[in-house]
Amino acid sequence: MGARASGALFLSSGEHTRGRVCSPDRSQTGFRAARDAPPGDRDGRAPQSTGTMKTDARILVIEDELPMRTALADCLEAEGYRVLTATDGPTGLERAVREKPDLVLMDIMMPRLDGYALCTELRRLAISVPVLMLTAKGQVEDRVRGLDVGADDYLAKPFSTDELLARVRALLRRGRQPASVPDLLRLGHVEIDLPRQKATRGRKPIYLTAREFAMLRLMLETPGQPVTRERFLDVVWGYTAFPTTRTVDTHIAALRAKIEENPEEPRWIKTVHGTGYRLEVGQANRNKGEQ
Repeated sequence: MGARASGALFLSSGEHTRGRVCSPDRSQTGFRAARDAPPGDRDGRAPQSTGTMKTDARILVIEDELPMRTALADCLEAEGYRVLTATDGPTGLERAVREKPDLVLMDIMMPRLDGYALCTELRRLAISVPVLMLTAKGQVEDRVRGLDVGADDYLAKPFSTDELLARVRALLRRGRQPASVPDLLRLGHVEIDLPRQKATRGRKPIYLTAREFAMLRLMLETPGQPVTRERFLDVVWGYTAFPTTRTVDTHIAALRAKIEENPEEPRWIKTVHGTGYRLEVGQANRNKGEQ
């Protein structure tokens, strides 16, 4: 694979993109021309989707580079989302206030009003829409700054569509009512009391750390859906801890060793490659009687 610009959008999997790598270069991808001019450009019409996902979620993409803006819009529309676009910060702010989207994807480096200032203004206006920042600035301090001004998540370019779409789904879920987390979780013969932070296998106690309980609770908040490594770091470790994503893998391995019968072939905590981890809650609920 040849080198690509820092703004490249890599499509790594998915039925409609399987086996190819795409960038915002329309000569390579065949992406349609962007339609940004009047308000409602990519709104008020059925998405150009051939996928199976059905959603009425409306996503505002604020990106000054035409190829990237087009690539993002096409990717999201292919998943069934309704897409709005803006070419700079002030236009994006106006559209966010007027259109009230369900999610905002914004670049940081934009003319007139950059992503940091735009996000700050959204929060000053008490607009609580989830914000995903997209940027080539991948340093920890840039990520922290974005989160501190009110962004909900941060994705460094280049990135895969799998990761982008997983984060979009997670932010849209977060914008809805969170799932009710049960007090008692049964995973086969393992019973976990989350409020009391106690775990047993049969009558034998299992020692779980506070972070391991927090990781289980976080996966339970999005039943059946993957939790990204970055989300684990933000929620369980906090923005100021600065661990690496490998830290999450290490803690998941330790948690599996305690609750899985065979940690090498986990039944409950599944790896979602390229994204993070998922708790098989449905299977756990069906096995409540296995005591």
